[in-house]
Amino acid sequence: MRTVVFLHGAWHGAWCWNLLTPRLAAAGIPSVAVDLQGHGLLARSPESRWSTPFDPAAFASEPSPVADVTASSAAAVLIEQLRLIGGGEPCTVVAHSMGGAVATAAAEQAPELFAHLMYVTAFAPVSGRPNVEYIFSAENEGQLLPPLFAADPAVVGALRIGTGDRARHPEIRAAFYNDVEEATADAAIALLTPDCPIGIPSEMLHITAERYGSVPHSYVVCTRDYAVRPALQRRLIREIDGVSAAPTKVFELDSSHSPFLSHPDEMVDAIITVA
Repeated sequence: MRTVVFLHGAWHGAWCWNLLTPRLAAAGIPSVAVDLQGHGLLARSPESRWSTPFDPAAFASEPSPVADVTASSAAAVLIEQLRLIGGGEPCTVVAHSMGGAVATAAAEQAPELFAHLMYVTAFAPVSGRPNVEYIFSAENEGQLLPPLFAADPAVVGALRIGTGDRARHPEIRAAFYNDVEEATADAAIALLTPDCPIGIPSEMLHITAERYGSVPHSYVVCTRDYAVRPALQRRLIREIDGVSAAPTKVFELDSSHSPFLSHPDEMVDAIITVA
């Protein structure tokens, strides 16, 4: 049984998989959640986040302390994590949202470390286009991410969101947690990291059929997602199929962007199927 390694998306952390790891343990499947570079315990927050009173202008202009992180550098961190966790043996990697870009880059660099790559409503920039192009594509019409941004990414070097103003929480819930119990959604919002380094969604990756395409893979489509819309998820699946040796195994959940919080049992069932 391969170890399952969870990789979260932008602004989140290893904590977001906490409902899944004990369920997998009960099924006899070992699992570990790791932090994406620039997030969780690997994050650094802008000082203006802590100013009293809070200064929105400073928060909107202070350069991000993680602006130097890229998809490739985050992939290098993930590869070292996989080598440590798997002891040289391949792992089943489950990547959510922006974490999909990092997992894609890592699968190209070190396909031997991947027994399976499961995307969960995730970006998979296999076509040479950067993620930011997908975010604003026609297939992502109706997405609710831009209103969350508290700064110009070109100015601060990050996709920056603010969680300190409770008046903004309904917007965050609508984008990420629209089917998650309110108390759980509030707890998740409190744990979000403010900066997703712009280098992760803006880097163009070179993906090959020989390396990335050799990795078995699947995709969890979330039909109530307002961060990565279902039409974009299906476009990404078609593009993955264009460079992969086998077609994508697709699971579909009537879920928001965060099925690990709203549909943990269904997520575990899908993971057991591939793991």
